[in-house]
Amino acid sequence: MTVREANFDGLVGPTHNYAGLSYGNVASASNEGQVSNPREGVLQGLGKARHMLSLGMVQGILPPHERPHLPTLRGLGFTGGDDAMLASAWAASPALVANIASSAAMWTANAATITPAPDSADGRTHFTPANLAAMYHRSIEHPTTARVLKAIFPEGERFAHHCALEGGVHLGDEGAANHNRFCAEYGDKGASLYVYGRDAFAPADDLKYPGRQTREASEAIARLHGDDKARTLFVRQNPVAINAGAFHNDVVAVSNRNVFFYHELAFEDAGDVQARLRAAAPEIDFVFVEVADAEVPLRDAVKSYLFNSQLVDIPGRDGMTLILPKEVEETPSTKAYIDNLVASNGPIRHADIMDVRQSMRNGGGPACLRLRVVLSDDDIGALGTKCLLTPKRLDALEDWASTHYRDRLALDDLRDPALWREVMAALDALTGLLDLGSLYSFQRAGA
Repeated sequence: MTVREANFDGLVGPTHNYAGLSYGNVASASNEGQVSNPREGVLQGLGKARHMLSLGMVQGILPPHERPHLPTLRGLGFTGGDDAMLASAWAASPALVANIASSAAMWTANAATITPAPDSADGRTHFTPANLAAMYHRSIEHPTTARVLKAIFPEGERFAHHCALEGGVHLGDEGAANHNRFCAEYGDKGASLYVYGRDAFAPADDLKYPGRQTREASEAIARLHGDDKARTLFVRQNPVAINAGAFHNDVVAVSNRNVFFYHELAFEDAGDVQARLRAAAPEIDFVFVEVADAEVPLRDAVKSYLFNSQLVDIPGRDGMTLILPKEVEETPSTKAYIDNLVASNGPIRHADIMDVRQSMRNGGGPACLRLRVVLSDDDIGALGTKCLLTPKRLDALEDWASTHYRDRLALDDLRDPALWREVMAALDALTGLLDLGSLYSFQRAGA
């Protein structure tokens, strides 16, 4: 039976904007206040998904969340009809409205941590939605994320779902962006590398920006999923990288099967990480592709999102492929590095450049936009929705986006009740298109 890695990309939401909410994310802060183009953003994301599908990859999508999230406002004491409540909230705090209108759920690398069936104690694929406690605008995501994941991967003999971790920032969990799985083949038993920024109950005096992932959160997820202790590593991300704007490990490192592509400063002691991985999984022929700071300065790696790329096996291609943002091509040091890399006849031999600039301006590259899930043919047959893409379904989604999305969104537009009604119409149409059922609060209330 074939076992493959599927990529589930987050759809850019209708309220995609540049509010600069993510402290420690350099791109998000530097573009704060600019006018966004949600329609261009969603079409760029669908263009990447179409490219992956055309290459023979298993490609799915995860839907946007309901934004602005009016149930959050009601929970904070705002009352009245939707229009009046939104107006009251804006009068009280435009910053609050910006937070509950964020489209950050499109970065599905933060949606959940996943342990595939070959690695779990009970032979099921395990999902834990990330609590994203470090940032308020993201901390409200996990209830919807959990409903989405359960709709696509039904609880039962193949898939197991856990609640998001409780404990607030002490057990801050940022999902798969801080988790790497290594294996010889996708269906083989693998080894896990969990990367954290700080300990939960001790000060991190060496951090300027938040260490969003805690060691204790990573350890809890590994226990809940039944990860093999002997094949599971917990490693701290280099504070230097976090302070440079690498708020998640996937800004400075990416893996695929036996290959680990990372920046020299991603970890405090990369040699120790290599030795521990080899000891944990001696049957895996690891290949470590370490990029020296002298070749690609850390600031260029963060600016270009060289490592926030997808490293994938493309059917029919010799060697692995990097799916890179255009900014890599536009940054001299990263362009020179990639040109040399693909010419070196090493494990990474192809580089496909994608335009996801609307996402990049908010600090999310190709890897941020996708959640990786290892699936067997039988797993794929057991999925519960129409979230796996086909060319026809992609055509329908592009038509949907062109119909429902604005091509211009300023921060002041977030107060517009008409925007909320447009979002409801768009999401209502999407749930029908993808057979997601009554996913959103406004749908469940109506039922």
